[in-house]
Amino acid sequence: MGHPDYLTPEALDVIAKARALVPVLAERAAAAEAAGRVPQQTIDDLKAAGLFRVLQPKLWGGLELDPRVFYAVQMTLAEGCMSTAWMYGVIGVHNWQLALFPKAAQDEVWGRDTSTLIASTYMPVGKCERVDGGWRMSGRWSFSSGSEHCQWIFLGALLPRRDGQPGIEHATMLLPQGDFRIEKNWDVLGLRATGSHDIVVENAFIPDHRTQRTNDYSDEGCPGRVDHTSWLYRIPFIQVFQRAVSSACIGALDGAIHEFRRRAAAHVGKHGNKTAEDVNAQLAVAEAMMATDQLRLVLNRNFATIVDNARHGGRVMPVEERLLQRAQSAAVPKVCSQHVNELLRCQAGSGVYKSNPVERIYRDINTARGHYANNADAYARAHGGVMLGLPNTDPFV
Repeated sequence: MGHPDYLTPEALDVIAKARALVPVLAERAAAAEAAGRVPQQTIDDLKAAGLFRVLQPKLWGGLELDPRVFYAVQMTLAEGCMSTAWMYGVIGVHNWQLALFPKAAQDEVWGRDTSTLIASTYMPVGKCERVDGGWRMSGRWSFSSGSEHCQWIFLGALLPRRDGQPGIEHATMLLPQGDFRIEKNWDVLGLRATGSHDIVVENAFIPDHRTQRTNDYSDEGCPGRVDHTSWLYRIPFIQVFQRAVSSACIGALDGAIHEFRRRAAAHVGKHGNKTAEDVNAQLAVAEAMMATDQLRLVLNRNFATIVDNARHGGRVMPVEERLLQRAQSAAVPKVCSQHVNELLRCQAGSGVYKSNPVERIYRDINTARGHYANNADAYARAHGGVMLGLPNTDPFV
């Protein structure tokens, strides 16, 4: 059986480059966690391999590949270090969204250096006032992963509707490094190396060309499509972003499985029992492997539909299907946490030492469950409500 059509030679090459970094990332993972940030050397390695360019437009030196390639890269990196993969997913997806902004914004970010990176925190807490030519904004945002490695940032705000109708809508505001400051407060359970610190903005001016209405998928709402005509830039924001904050869990669970198998094959407990002969260990590893296989299949099947709709001019899927896909994405960390919990349990007392990578992966995956987009029960209920005849309550879907 051949490769799916999206796995072009270029795609296979970039995935192979990610694979080559896995042992390097695994070796750096403990030190990165202790430092509270992914090392600059890793950022340089990701850039040199072209990994941040997967979703970037060709006009800016990008690869402009299928999003499934992006998630494959992310899941691969997570086998070595989930913090690195999480940061890669969050930052890498911004090279897709910037392509929707007016060209003037793209020129500012990439005009001198097409490898410039953008951080984000989309929570709509920005306080904005309309002024001539743009907006004055202040606020404090949390959870900006990898912000120390970025020269620009996307920040969420609520603005009056662009069409003049009553109400407000989510907007993404683009700011340069000089207009925000990072307050280092990321001292948490897991994903410690992501450096997801707070961002503070005080009375910054954001010109109109550096704003984009996040959920406006029309050509007028995405002016960057004038130059970037690929179907890739017709996918709705949430369908790209939601998987960027859940898919790392799949690769991390694969990393935990690999480490569990390696240790179990040789481990003999204090009472002389071999882990490999423990029926609970056998069940835990088999069920974890089935889970990652199934989660990948659902991701790729769902994106086959998303891509097909985008190729047909941005055809909109039924709300029921969009909500189901949202719920399936959010469920990934929940499912992965259940399986990594069992893997850790089956390593008994010897598994809880910091020297055991499964212990770190356990904390990383369970921390990922706290992301707003990974609230599995809430999104399952939203889908269930619509299936039972209630209106859709999710503004992003």
